[in-house]
Amino acid sequence: MFASLGDLLTDVTVVPTGPASPNDDTPAEIRIGGGGQAANWCAWVAHLGGASRLITRVGDDAEGRRLVDELRRGGVEVCAVWAPEPTGAVVALIGSDGERSFFTQRGAVLGLSPAELPRACLAGAALLHLPLYSLLAEPLAAAARVAAAWVREAGAPLAIDLSSAAGVRARGPAAVRRELRDLRPDLLFATEDEAAALGARPDDLAALAVVKLGADGCRIDGRVYPAAAARAVDSTGAGDAFAAGFCVEWARSGDRERAAAAG
Repeated sequence: MFASLGDLLTDVTVVPTGPASPNDDTPAEIRIGGGGQAANWCAWVAHLGGASRLITRVGDDAEGRRLVDELRRGGVEVCAVWAPEPTGAVVALIGSDGERSFFTQRGAVLGLSPAELPRACLAGAALLHLPLYSLLAEPLAAAARVAAAWVREAGAPLAIDLSSAAGVRARGPAAVRRELRDLRPDLLFATEDEAAALGARPDDLAALAVVKLGADGCRIDGRVYPAAAARAVDSTGAGDAFAAGFCVEWARSGDRERAAAAG
């Protein structure tokens, strides 16, 4: 079983079908579904045939229950702490080149505390995945550290995704580097922008660092592993899909080349 701890959010995706019209209407395709990096990662693990479990905190509201039910129908086991705060939401604005900008209100998940963390939900985990988002605010960050300690005690590996260059800058690169040195992840995922914001070589902060290169694949220890050719339509969740495939294969085989191909 592969576990992640973090966001389950309402995901509103806006794809304009023409140039933006300031102070007026702009036609667009708008989709509403589940999102959040931890939830996306778990959904992709399940899609790839792995057993996945999401530990999260959502609003005890219609939207929170809809999102949990949606994930469960997709094969993800959800350990949800129901909260009085509203469920979070993110709006993704997709450009004509497939790149996206996010506008986020994280909501109830930020209040997940170590006291609310169900240890049984981490029993038997083959790997714990933590987005950096889960380490940016308290008490959620404290819960994430406790979860990491529990899986380490059980002998399972820890994977961390840097998630956001803006998040690294907001927390402070030095503080993020200290967090990574304390947690000692077995796997560290970063884009080139996130690695640059970190101000240090990712390889110095994890047993194995994987730099995601988008359509060019990934880089590990200076070697580039190319991605399969594909047409970019919407890059939302692409990094989460890659990390899910990489983690599943790496945990199974320990082979970085096979894991890069599976990502």
